[in-house]
Amino acid sequence: MTYDLVILGAGPGGFDCATEAARLGLSVAMVEKDFVGGTCLNRGCIPTKLWLGATSAIDELANQARMKVASGEVHVDFAALQARVGKHLAGSRKAMAMQLKNLGVELVEGFGRLDNGTVEVETADGARTLEYDNLVIATGSRPIFFPGLEPDGDCVLDSNQFLALKSMPKTLIVVGAGFIGLEMAQVAHRLGARITVVDAMDRVAPLEDPEVSKALGSVFKRWKWDVRLEKRVAGVKTVDDRGVLTFDTRETIAADAILVAVGRGPVTQGMGLEEAGIELEFNKIKVDDCLQAADNVYAVGDVNGRIQLAHAAVHQAHYVAARIAGRTDAPYVSGPVPSVLYGAPEVMRVGLTENEAFLADFETTETSRAMLAANPMTQAHAAPQGFVKVVWSGGKVVGVTAVGHDVSRLATPATIIVQQGWTVDNVHSVVFPHPSLDESLIAALTAERSRVE
Repeated sequence: MTYDLVILGAGPGGFDCATEAARLGLSVAMVEKDFVGGTCLNRGCIPTKLWLGATSAIDELANQARMKVASGEVHVDFAALQARVGKHLAGSRKAMAMQLKNLGVELVEGFGRLDNGTVEVETADGARTLEYDNLVIATGSRPIFFPGLEPDGDCVLDSNQFLALKSMPKTLIVVGAGFIGLEMAQVAHRLGARITVVDAMDRVAPLEDPEVSKALGSVFKRWKWDVRLEKRVAGVKTVDDRGVLTFDTRETIAADAILVAVGRGPVTQGMGLEEAGIELEFNKIKVDDCLQAADNVYAVGDVNGRIQLAHAAVHQAHYVAARIAGRTDAPYVSGPVPSVLYGAPEVMRVGLTENEAFLADFETTETSRAMLAANPMTQAHAAPQGFVKVVWSGGKVVGVTAVGHDVSRLATPATIIVQQGWTVDNVHSVVFPHPSLDESLIAALTAERSRVE
């Protein structure tokens, strides 16, 4: 049998491509060497959010206690939490596999490699050859490490190993002040760990607006985190059941565990991609404006290097399925893609930052903002720190950034506002509920603007 579509990888991009293609009438086989759901479900987004959700009451109580209106203690049974995470992930995988079966998608478990226009799969029952008319590569990404920062699985861990812990360490060093490291550090902090964050950049969350980094830094300082910026790490290793980090200055620090979270890279090795005429650039699959890597071969999600977000992979996947099914021949256009740092405080961004907009059009770039202290919902949760910033260019909204309590709630309305390029005349075209955090968006949109210089 020749399938209309074979997909390598059953993460968010691969799974949604398979289900959409099947609904459009295509015959589909999907190859997965590990678990359905990919990194996001099994070792990333979802288990981390279950951790954050289970520990959120600790943060809420601390906020109310600071206002002297509540007291007490929240105890989280970490072993029970890990059991719940495992049960939830297993249930989700089962439901996804059932959905694939009901749609007629064949799930082939094993490692797939391209070979003369077919996919050769190493399964538990032996080799299997899958013939296809179209191929989608959605193999995702995995943690990457600089020389000397490789985890040993003992006291030096990557994010996958950290999520599999049986108990939370009392002291934790996090190498990397990006979203992955900061989310996991927040959980450890809530569970009583003493946190040290190390990064070679000059600020935490270095890809975000500098004001966001400053706001996060002030919170971490209040939490008594030891944040060491512009520090280069020479190596990490386990010594006498402790994680030891050595800086390039030869100074050392130690903790019960070290989490190395310096980034992720695409999974493209050992699959015969280059032999099949697929071009790689820094291990990323090069694609054209239609996400095509070669004749009848597409790449979606982390593996094509455009953006490492599950929802971006899903959006690309739906486009590719529609293209293969003959529903569109237009180039792929993603529109603005929101990103979120979860926890407390949260960070939300969609569209351009102030600096990006200024570089694109320095003559008309403006900003307006609202402080969350004026919002009744942040006050109700005793978490008034933070702001919403709107970036304007040519009189239209081109970006929204927010940091503070629960600002992930603003991601969808902010994305719609940026995508539609709202002007000030659009602000009151939609009724926003009161009281709500959304009102901070309205406040930022209608606030006095200032030119960026």
